[in-house]
Amino acid sequence: MQFPRMAQDTSTPKGAAPAHAGAQEEFRPDGTPTILVAEDDADIRLMMRMLLGMKGYRVVEARDGQETVDVAKQERPDLILMDLQLPRLNGFAVARFVRQTDPIRDVPIVVVSAHDPAKHRNLALAAGCNAYVQKPIDFDRLDELIVSLLPRD
Repeated sequence: MQFPRMAQDTSTPKGAAPAHAGAQEEFRPDGTPTILVAEDDADIRLMMRMLLGMKGYRVVEARDGQETVDVAKQERPDLILMDLQLPRLNGFAVARFVRQTDPIRDVPIVVVSAHDPAKHRNLALAAGCNAYVQKPIDFDRLDELIVSLLPRD
C-alpha cells in the first residue's frame, strides 16, 4: 500500500495536547513493540499511527527533532521511524544524538523521507540510521523492514 505526501500542517490546534501526550500512562504487559513516529506532517503521522496500529504496534509520536529526542529518552521505543526534514533538529542530528545516548543508542532508526535517496541515504546511514525508505511509502515493504529490525526475544 502506498500513500502520497499530503499537505503539511505543522500547527497544533489551540488547547490540543502534544503528539506524545498520555504515552507514559500506557503499559505494555504483553511486550507489544513501540514505534516512535517522528514526522512534522500531521496527516502522515495520523496515517502511520493507523497503519502501524492495525499491525499491532503501539505508536508514540513526535512533531519535531527535539520532541523526538525527548520522547525517545522517555519512552525507549523499540524502533524509530523518522523524517529527515524536522523542525528544531533535523533527522541527521537526531540520529547522531540517539547513537550517543544510553539507553537508546541501539534503537533501530528508519528514515522515511521524500528526499532523493541517492543524495541522502549515505548521509543518513553515516549519521547512524539503519535504513532509508523513500516516500511515497510502500507500507507492506516498510512493515517487512520493521519486523526485520525489531529486537527478537
